Amino acid sequence: MSLTDPITFNISSIVKNFNITGEIAEAEAFGNGHINDTFLLKNKDLDSPDYLLQRINHHVFKDVPKLIDNIHLVTSYLKNKMLPGLEPGKNQKVLKLISTTDEKLFYKDEQGNYWRVYLFLAGSRSYDVVSTEQQAYEGGKAFGYFQTLLSDMDPLQLSETIVDFHNIQKRLKDLHIAINEDVMDRVAGVGAEIDFIREREQGMSVIYNWGRSGLLPKRITHNDTKFNNILFDADDKAECVIDLDTVMSGHVAYDFGDAIRTIINTTAEDEPDLKKIQINIPLFKAYAKGYINEAHAFLTDTEVESLFLGTMLLPYMQGVRFLTDYLQGDTYFKTAYPGHNLVRAKAQFQLLIKLEEQDQLLRQIIADTVADHKRKYKEEKI
Repeated sequence: MSLTDPITFNISSIVKNFNITGEIAEAEAFGNGHINDTFLLKNKDLDSPDYLLQRINHHVFKDVPKLIDNIHLVTSYLKNKMLPGLEPGKNQKVLKLISTTDEKLFYKDEQGNYWRVYLFLAGSRSYDVVSTEQQAYEGGKAFGYFQTLLSDMDPLQLSETIVDFHNIQKRLKDLHIAINEDVMDRVAGVGAEIDFIREREQGMSVIYNWGRSGLLPKRITHNDTKFNNILFDADDKAECVIDLDTVMSGHVAYDFGDAIRTIINTTAEDEPDLKKIQINIPLFKAYAKGYINEAHAFLTDTEVESLFLGTMLLPYMQGVRFLTDYLQGDTYFKTAYPGHNLVRAKAQFQLLIKLEEQDQLLRQIIADTVADHKRKYKEEKI
C-alpha cells in the first residue's frame, strides 16, 4: 500500500507525528480484527525496527485517552514485574507504545481519528485456528502468566474502556431491545436463534450473580483473549499478549472462556457449514494445563469452579452480541458480506451445543488438572 493512498488514510502524514527510528518505506494492512484498523509499517532502514500503526475505533472506545492510560499503566507494570527477575523458560515480551513528537502516546488527526504506534515484534506470528497441543499449552501459559503478574495490581487503577463489556445481563437487554425495535425487519428470520438464547438465559447468569454477591473477586483481566491475541516465536513459544484495549477489571472466567472459545473450535468463528464445527478436547486439556500451571497461585476455589462456566458463557455471549448487531444493522462488528453477523452467531451457538454435549468431561479435565498440579506442587515442596 502507498503511504499516501487516498482511498484509506494518509499514512505518511500520520507517521510523522511519532518518534520512530529510520524511515518507513511502505504500509500494509495487518491482521483481521473486527474493531480497529491496523497497518504494518516496514522500515526502509534494515537496521531499524518495523512498527504497527493502529487507528483506534473511537465509536467503540468512547474515551481513547483513558484507554491509552490503561495500556500504559499495564505495560509499565508488566515490564517492571517481568524484566528484573524473569523466570527461566519465560519467553514473554511486553508491548511498547511509541510516543508522539509532543510526548503523548496517541495522535488525533484532523478528521478526529485516533492513532497509536507499537514497536513490531520481528519474527512473531499469531494463529486464528490452533492446530497443536503445544500452541494451546503455550497460550494457556501466556494468559495465565499475564493474569498472575497483574494479580497484585489494584483493578481500581484502570478505567472501564467499554462499560458492561462482559455483563451478560446488559448484553441480553440489548438483544431484547433489538428484537422489539426490529429496525432492519430481520427478527422473523431468526426465531430459532432467539429461542436458543432464551432457553439458556438463567443458566448463563451464574458468573454475573457470583460476582455481584462477592463470591468472585475482581481481577485485572484481558477481556478479549481470542487466541490470535497471543504472539508466538518461530518455535511456537508464546512471546507476548497483545491487543490490550479491553484490559480492565473483570473475572478470570471471562478470559478463560473466551480463549477456549477460539481454541477448541475446529473451524473459524464464522464457519457457515455448522456440520464442520466440532470441538478438540486435547486442545482444551492442553490450554487448561498451561493456564492452571501459571495461575494456580492466586486463583480461589470459586474462581477455579467458574472456569468451566466461562467456557460455556463466552460462546453464548459472543453469539448474543453477533445476533444483536445483525438485528441492529451490522453497526458494531466489521462484516465481509450481508448476513455475516448471523453466520457468526449461528456458529457460536453450534459451538456451545458441542460444548454442552461434553460438559461432564470438560469439568473433569479442569478438576483433574488442578488436582495434578497440586500433587506435583506438594511433591516439589517435600
